[in-house]
Amino acid sequence: MKILTAAQTRQLDQATIREQHLLSVELMERAAAAFIQWFSSYFTPAEAGETLIICGPGNNGGDGLAIARLLLQRGYAVRVSLLPAEKQSADWQHNRKHLPAAVPVANLSPQHLPAIAEGALVIDALFGTGLSRPLDGLAAAVVQHLNDAGAHIVAVDIPSGLFADAPQPADCPVVRAQHTVGFGLPKLAFLLPQNAEFVGEWHVENIGLSTGFIAEAATPWHYTDAAAVAGQLPPRPKFSHKGTFGHALLLAGSRGKMGAAVLSAGACLRGGVGLLTAHIPGCGYDIFQISQPEAMCLTDKQADFISELPDLKPYQAVGIGPGLGQEAASLAVLRKLLQAAAQPREKTGQPLPLVIDADALNLLGSHRALLKQLPENTVLTPHPKEFERLTEPARDDYHRLELLRDFAQQHKCLVVLKGAYTCLATPTGELHFNSTGNAGMATGGSGDVLTGLLLALRAHAQLPPVEAVRLGVYAHGRAGDMAAALTGQAGLVAGDIVRHIGPALAEL
Repeated sequence: MKILTAAQTRQLDQATIREQHLLSVELMERAAAAFIQWFSSYFTPAEAGETLIICGPGNNGGDGLAIARLLLQRGYAVRVSLLPAEKQSADWQHNRKHLPAAVPVANLSPQHLPAIAEGALVIDALFGTGLSRPLDGLAAAVVQHLNDAGAHIVAVDIPSGLFADAPQPADCPVVRAQHTVGFGLPKLAFLLPQNAEFVGEWHVENIGLSTGFIAEAATPWHYTDAAAVAGQLPPRPKFSHKGTFGHALLLAGSRGKMGAAVLSAGACLRGGVGLLTAHIPGCGYDIFQISQPEAMCLTDKQADFISELPDLKPYQAVGIGPGLGQEAASLAVLRKLLQAAAQPREKTGQPLPLVIDADALNLLGSHRALLKQLPENTVLTPHPKEFERLTEPARDDYHRLELLRDFAQQHKCLVVLKGAYTCLATPTGELHFNSTGNAGMATGGSGDVLTGLLLALRAHAQLPPVEAVRLGVYAHGRAGDMAAALTGQAGLVAGDIVRHIGPALAEL
């Protein structure tokens, strides 16, 4: 699913109107009806009480007026407050004219801001994606009034004052909504941590927008939902054997951190790899052999950390980093791995696929000259702080996306920036935000599980690199969602994610 800019969203509306021979007010009616469908599924008339709808002078306000009319028809009690302006949009004027007299209407002013009881339901239809400057004057005062009231706010399309695809100026007033109901496609603003306090829980309703325009629209931003990955994982042939699905090597673990190696190995095995060999420090041999008997185990001459790189010829992919530690000897192993993996493989003519995580990322961050040695399509899986060590501190979430995109293009690698909407950056400059996962996955070991799963998918090479990583990120989040359905988010641990990788892949 594509994510469009605010300008492209306006163009999409116009393309839909032209192609489907609609009046603009008819498309507005569709949006209002879709909002009502969502709203009525969340709030009965009794639960909603008297709902206040705050309407601006543009098309977002026109949506609000249409919503007021449709809510009244469904038996909801509504009242409307209008933001005065010298000019209103034509569709606003149409819906104002058709608003039933039974709906109380008041004009906003600094002296007459609406009374809002704590917990009352308010629909924010002040300003939409067309907003290009910070709110000021009466509009800013109204937003502050809403936020101070302690109301339950539902925003139409986007919270008023929030820019759809650019950072907010400092101290810019923005509605703090508990729910945001958008139309057609998600907006970039919905996916960034800095906007979470404004957007709340977001929803996107289908209003039949032009599929042709969407298909042709150029954008670097994409949203990976079930439809984007369904059917991409090839079925396992009837006469396949363990060699069919690749042999992976995992370099992981150090004293006190063997759990990371165990979790990563378990995820790799559950991810469908044919064979897994783990190279671990001597201190972890008993732990690993008992906990992961399906894997083969090589022990390093050092008891507490990894200091040796095995012969890489038997392997189709290598993962390094979970629990690795940052010893000088482990840095030397990483350096040798990058040099060896860059050589074209005899069978494929391509570099050896690598997945780099955790302490291996921190070693790269401390020795950035090694970044020039990354083989093409290497997968890096940093969390924001680890990514910062590879690049620089970000001014805001939008700047972080610029750094992410530039880094992936410069080093011709795939970067999985972990978070609530984990973002995959590709060497071609695309950014894919993931739709699965939950806050219960913010627990130690979750990233190690992701590393193991991605290692499995890169080892059996049934998918091109981008598709394999995008699918792996989605399946990791989906496994976390399945686990949380049983344990609850607070009770979720990384091992629960491992146990649900199989069912998550089965869905795909």
